[in-house]
Amino acid sequence: MLVPDDLETPAVVVSAERVERNLTRMAAAAGAAGVALRPHAKTHKCLPIAAWQLSLGAIGLTVATLLEAELFASEGCPSVFIAYPLWAGSGDRGDRLAALRGLTSLRVGVDSEAAAAALAAAAPGLAVLIEVDSGQHRSGVAVSQVTSLAVSCAKLGLAVKGAFTHPGHAYSAPSAAGDAARDERAVLAGAGEALTGVGVIEGEPVLSGGSTPTASAGVAAPLTEVRPGTYVFGDRQQMHLSGLDVDDVALVVAARVVSVPRPGEAVLDAGSKALSSDRPAWLAGHGLILEAPEATIAVLSEEHAVVRDLLTPLKVGDLVRVIPNHVCTVVNLTSELVVVSDGAVADRWPVSARR
Repeated sequence: MLVPDDLETPAVVVSAERVERNLTRMAAAAGAAGVALRPHAKTHKCLPIAAWQLSLGAIGLTVATLLEAELFASEGCPSVFIAYPLWAGSGDRGDRLAALRGLTSLRVGVDSEAAAAALAAAAPGLAVLIEVDSGQHRSGVAVSQVTSLAVSCAKLGLAVKGAFTHPGHAYSAPSAAGDAARDERAVLAGAGEALTGVGVIEGEPVLSGGSTPTASAGVAAPLTEVRPGTYVFGDRQQMHLSGLDVDDVALVVAARVVSVPRPGEAVLDAGSKALSSDRPAWLAGHGLILEAPEATIAVLSEEHAVVRDLLTPLKVGDLVRVIPNHVCTVVNLTSELVVVSDGAVADRWPVSARR
């Protein structure tokens, strides 16, 4: 990805050509598997990319917050799934959920009777998917609890549509995606059987899964819907987890060398406020410098990145491109994406749903 040298740094830079390639590849994979694609928009938080995903056949979008749901629904997204055990019992959330239902086909995740009761009071008849835990052990119920929760939701007046899971343990190690994908399929199959047996759903249940690593490992039944997010840009984690090549990564943080204090070291003007501090235990450093891939971004402070183990000579004023460890947090830290094409700035896309 060519980046113009005169950029104000740090800047989050996106290749339009690579984004298109990534979007098209995932849409084709979902289509070939006969599985609906509902991308997770928390990665990009950006209206032009959402419109692009929908134009390539996505049935709707996945979001994590009410703010994200409101933004994309207000711009005409036909279907939004809040894949989160949303608490609706405080503030103005009831009114906001009611307004959302007038804008889009809305679904919300649930994993407790308490949350279901609050959702039912705020938005009677709301469509929900029950979250099941497929191995990340964050939120979600065991398959053995699906029947009782589905019955409770139905008695409260909610419309149970199916089940969903996030196989987040795919991120635990570079070799974990295959096992996590199998776990995902197993728990969704069990949840589907439970929902069919209890008789609270008309027709076949929605069985929604997905992360970029497990989707890259292969989309297959019993999933009826897949929700990858990071695939739109890729990042350093996905180079290890999903087998992405460096040429598949569509986003970099452009940074400037501001100091060369010692041989083998440099300081960049992109600290934790630009690169984020996310780093899995199995990955050294805070990003991959394309101009010096042997180096380690060893220490971050808010506005500084200390680079060590440099063999490539860098001097003050040099522009470098950093592939971040976790692209979702990086996007949430910036107000705009600088879009480049053929090495020139072609557009600037606001990150409209950032928190």
